[in-house]
Amino acid sequence: MPNIARYQNIDILINLHARLGEGPRWDHRRGLLAWVDILGGHVHLTDPDSGVTTSVPVGADVGAIALYGEGDYLLAIGNTFATLVGTKVEVIHELFDDGSVRMNDGVVDPVGRFVAGSMARDSSPQMGSLYQRDTDGSVRTLIKGVTISNGLAWSTSGELMYYVDSGRDGIDVMNYDLETGSVSGRRRWVDVPEGDGIPDGIAIDSEGCLWVALWGGGKVRRYDPDGRVIGEVDVPATRVSACGFGGPDLDRLFITTAAVGRGQSVDDGGLDGALFVVDPGCRGTESMVIGGLA
Repeated sequence: MPNIARYQNIDILINLHARLGEGPRWDHRRGLLAWVDILGGHVHLTDPDSGVTTSVPVGADVGAIALYGEGDYLLAIGNTFATLVGTKVEVIHELFDDGSVRMNDGVVDPVGRFVAGSMARDSSPQMGSLYQRDTDGSVRTLIKGVTISNGLAWSTSGELMYYVDSGRDGIDVMNYDLETGSVSGRRRWVDVPEGDGIPDGIAIDSEGCLWVALWGGGKVRRYDPDGRVIGEVDVPATRVSACGFGGPDLDRLFITTAAVGRGQSVDDGGLDGALFVVDPGCRGTESMVIGGLA
């Protein structure tokens, strides 16, 4: 068994009591952390040092955010992919017409495709799908029958895609063809015991290790490439939803949390819903910009 590192230097960057904070993405174009409050319908842009945050209401549940063009964003929002230019949201692709389903987490792959998934609003099983917007703007469905489409990350080579369906109590991995964007050979990579929390958002570091937010577990866990636990961050909030690397040197790990859980409808206070930051002792990788590098 490897030694498990314990990361004690966690700080609160800002506490907005986000209903469902998610998707922290470092925007190197602006030197800001972009993240979302899914149920609150906001995009947040946070200064990584001061915590000063600009909040943009987007008028719908917003599952994920990606860098787009020279200074804009691409959103997985409601049942669509849409651009956010300033404060204006413009739908560019409607993905489905079922109002009981909404978009959830999403990440840009190593060559600039936006991959994002959906889930039933009441978490009903197998109602969601995983979608991919290619670099030419075309959209296809990669996986059907998903319960809660969540974290996505690619190995340092880009040849493996890690994927979390939070209804399956673990993390899967599959082969990823960088040229075509196709997936194959889906298999279980890590099982997460029920008492440890539900795997949610994930992030890969430059050493090829995977960081996993554990919803209900109050932790972010680090796995080595062989799936062994080698580190844990104890988060002073129970509903830990996602993590992502940021800062000018990509050497800070930002952690989102949620103030509401399944079936709840009001902020329950405390530190659930805060944005945290920790020194992980390693670096992440830079997010791709969709539509050409700035």
